[in-house]
Amino acid sequence: MTDTIAPHGGKLVNCVSQADENPEFLKYLGTLVRVPLNEREHSDFELIAIGALSPLDGFMTEGEHKSVVNDMRLPNGLVWSIPVNLATDTATGDKIKLNHDVALTDATGAIVGLMRVTSKYASNWEEESQKVNLTTDEKHPGTAYIKNRKPVLIGGPIQLLHMRKPEFPSRTRSPEETRALFRELGWKTVVAFQTRNPIHRAHEFLTKCALELVDGLLIHPLVGETKSDDIPAPVRMRCYEALVEKYYPKDRVALTVLPAAMRYAGPREAIHHALMRKNYGCTHFIVGRDHAGVGNYYGTYDAQKMFDRFKPEEIGITPMKFEHTFWHTGLKEMVSNKTSPGPKEAHLALSGTKVREMLASGQDLPPEFTRPEVSKILMEFYRGK
Repeated sequence: MTDTIAPHGGKLVNCVSQADENPEFLKYLGTLVRVPLNEREHSDFELIAIGALSPLDGFMTEGEHKSVVNDMRLPNGLVWSIPVNLATDTATGDKIKLNHDVALTDATGAIVGLMRVTSKYASNWEEESQKVNLTTDEKHPGTAYIKNRKPVLIGGPIQLLHMRKPEFPSRTRSPEETRALFRELGWKTVVAFQTRNPIHRAHEFLTKCALELVDGLLIHPLVGETKSDDIPAPVRMRCYEALVEKYYPKDRVALTVLPAAMRYAGPREAIHHALMRKNYGCTHFIVGRDHAGVGNYYGTYDAQKMFDRFKPEEIGITPMKFEHTFWHTGLKEMVSNKTSPGPKEAHLALSGTKVREMLASGQDLPPEFTRPEVSKILMEFYRGK
């Protein structure tokens, strides 16, 4: 059985170096200008290397950056919605020569990879944020990041020398490994579900609706850097595992993680999330209400409308668009605007934000919000805080 969907751009990028770290190579590394990676950059670096961000083979050059910011396309016309940048300070930038390697270092200062720098440039943070995040309000976490990052952007192809130990080893698979899993399971069509929250009843409802139409469901939570008030990944993983164990068909659901950082860029990030799941081998992608949103910066269905700006073959992966779903207090079941007999007063809206607010104030989560196993895990976490 072969893969039923090609990676974005046609092939999976592999930038994992096979270089033998002999004394001469180690000596060479010692001569290089060192560029430290922050947490987001380190996540992006590893995702590029394993092909999750195919067709990117490095951090964006000035031409790629401008093309993506302005047109949501790479210079070759391929759809790409989110800049993937590496920033450094002015003093380091002055030392870097074009078409020379730099050593990329982790938080401890250890060298984890190389980049051949082919571009050095600056970006207008206000223009970038307005076009990508649709706001320059510094209360937006993505905007705050862009404004406060170091001033010199450098781009070029990368080599990964050392991969970090994954936070969730048993749930971590590369795009190549995930595609192999789908082949092993015989899944020809797979829908991916992106989440940075525990799965509440509305999420469960729409994932099961989607599962009616495809062979398999990939629950693919994002476990990289998120906002400080988001529920930590280890707590969320316990919730996902409890749900999959009891409430989903085990032979039709896979749970693995995406070690990416959130941008909170709403409609543009929805495209970004979909393209990454295409690289992981998924044929369909769930787009619910306010996908990748934060605060009140985006309309409820703006992310879904963003997919309509492109021809289906340009995205490749099929979006599955879902209406806002509610618990119907009269029917005692989940409904949407399309399936509810009314009245609207009977609709109990569910959201990750509402769940966090209730937990933070010490309230128990009612069963119409989430399953009792999940509620127990979340209450233990918040009481521990």
